[in-house]
Amino acid sequence: MWKETREREFGNIRPNLFSSRISKSRVSSIRLSNYKEIVSSHRGSVNSLQVDLTEGRYLLAGASDATVAVYDIERATDYDGGGLIAKHKSLFVINKQHEHGHKYAISSAIWYPIDTGLFVTGSYDHHINVWDTNTTHVVMNFKMPGKVYRTAMSSIARSHMLIAAGTEDVQVRLCDIASGAFAHTLSGHRDGVMSLEWSTSSEYVLVTGGCDGAIRFWDIRRAGSFCVLDQSRSQIGRRPPLLVRPMTNKKSSSTAQSSSAKVRAPQKKLANGNALKPHAVCRISSQVKTAKQRLHPGMLSSHDRATGHYGVVTGLKVTEDGMYLLSAGSDSRLRLWDVESGCNTLVNFETTRLQSSKAIQMAVSQDSSLAFVPCMTTAKAFDIWSGQTKCTFRGHYENVNCCWYDALNQELYTGGNDRQILVWSPSKSISDEVDEWKKEQAATIDQDNWSD
Repeated sequence: MWKETREREFGNIRPNLFSSRISKSRVSSIRLSNYKEIVSSHRGSVNSLQVDLTEGRYLLAGASDATVAVYDIERATDYDGGGLIAKHKSLFVINKQHEHGHKYAISSAIWYPIDTGLFVTGSYDHHINVWDTNTTHVVMNFKMPGKVYRTAMSSIARSHMLIAAGTEDVQVRLCDIASGAFAHTLSGHRDGVMSLEWSTSSEYVLVTGGCDGAIRFWDIRRAGSFCVLDQSRSQIGRRPPLLVRPMTNKKSSSTAQSSSAKVRAPQKKLANGNALKPHAVCRISSQVKTAKQRLHPGMLSSHDRATGHYGVVTGLKVTEDGMYLLSAGSDSRLRLWDVESGCNTLVNFETTRLQSSKAIQMAVSQDSSLAFVPCMTTAKAFDIWSGQTKCTFRGHYENVNCCWYDALNQELYTGGNDRQILVWSPSKSISDEVDEWKKEQAATIDQDNWSD
């Protein structure tokens, strides 16, 4: 780190490159935090975690005992160990005794992406509640046809305020906060929908994973899914980035053509002995793709029955650039998909066991190089392009259900069946901890002021 700092002082490294290097260095040193502790207020397994997307300060947690709590991860409520360990207790807890509280397990808890004035909870009691953070009262309620497995809101949406809900019903429902009604339903799965995720590159694209093993892409402006991922349709590794070449004169272009002609891709032979050029293969595949999209408003019947996993799709996570999708299944497989081509990239993630009875929440680092996945009693960090295990986080006594990566502080939060919320952060020296504690003691009390 000191080498990069000195290079930045001399102006040899650009600010963006310097920031990315420091972030990677901090992520690689993540361990169980020895200076921050979340004091869990839950008496059941923690099923969902999310830090708000606006301030990056408030952690929202939902648990199977029907409680939802908010923690301030920046300002500690107490200190232990001579001021070396900062303890963060819940700012408020909503449980079954609340007038409008859920009656059964909370499976999903998410922040409203615009500000911290609202948050959304989904429960096994067949209800989705929209809460006012200032008053802790329900401002909107949606009655669902079955248990709610997962809820999601688009972080980049500007033209809609839709909550996508995956339930034990075969249809995905879109709940409109603006009108308080269902906008419409998405039909195509043959069984319940356990996981769903909005695209990070388009506010209209939704990805769903069902108990039928299918992973479907939807454009919410039209009927029917426009893509169903097929695990047997694959490509090798990461798709090379598009390079924009400047226009040159004819001489240089002819030279480039002659040099590129030296390294030719192997040509496939047809039955009649004629060679099929590589660019012809791309043209044919694009024609087939176009033909498929013309049928159904979905696809060919055979392609419509394609599966991404052998069993339930228990987790989905889109990379920050929206180009790749990571999926987890009850078949204990992790798969990385190229969103544009819809192909399985065949990244061989190292052998791991995944939960098969409930949905899991995965996380991806800001540069999309690491994937944090709950693997039974541990959480693992995988290199998303090679599939190798970079780190194994051991600290929970029972199965881990959810992960959330805080890109602002390079911290990882995990929740499990042992009712605990653990903080994994870059190591910090003791002198830094003492200095920070003294600053905290000298600072004035910061009152919470939720956005309206």
